[in-house]
Amino acid sequence: MRLFAFLFALVASLLALPASAQIIDVPGRAPPPATTDVRNLWILDLSTGGRVTIWLRPDVAPLMVSRIKTLTRQKFYDGLPFHRVIEGFMAQGGDPKGDGTGGSTLPDVAKEFNYLPHVRGAVAAARAADENSANSQFYIMLAPRLALDKKYTVFGRVLDGMQYVDAIERGEPPANPSRVLHAYMASDNPPPYQAAPVAPLPSADVAPLPATPRPATTRAAPARRTTAPTAPRN
Repeated sequence: MRLFAFLFALVASLLALPASAQIIDVPGRAPPPATTDVRNLWILDLSTGGRVTIWLRPDVAPLMVSRIKTLTRQKFYDGLPFHRVIEGFMAQGGDPKGDGTGGSTLPDVAKEFNYLPHVRGAVAAARAADENSANSQFYIMLAPRLALDKKYTVFGRVLDGMQYVDAIERGEPPANPSRVLHAYMASDNPPPYQAAPVAPLPSADVAPLPATPRPATTRAAPARRTTAPTAPRN
């Protein structure tokens, strides 16, 4: 029992470490990039109020990391919504259709399942039933879900700005989805964060239309939609 408690405490302490301290060297594999390597830092400016820095891992997912870099430099992600966001699970984006069925015009990416865990802040490639169907969509873990390990390609980890990920609007889809305002590679010298533009208010010199009196009516209460909860889709 004491041994089990010790091992549990050890695992918990490792998961609590920053991403830079969780580097695992695997014999025969290229070493991971440094967390300061700007060539592998993915910058997402979110409409939730700030900038998120993601450490990409080409040492374990070179194909997906290459895809992220290509699409980012094509401005593919700019303006796209987070279309599926589940409390206590993850936030999914990267779909130009905004409904989970879209992708880029580039071919799908082969699976690169690896040892990186689905801990909070992990970034992975979304896919359909086909394990080799990853393309442009990605998700960021809001909480650990280790049951997904080695079933999806984890290709990065949030280093900074997780509070802006936590603020992403929930829903499937959200009523007012949060968006990626701009995506950059840190090596491309991104400009400082700029908040989303605010829609201008109506001009003060435009006279409002006169109110039209309405007869008093009795309104029926709107019907309440009841749906059964479902398990998060993998």
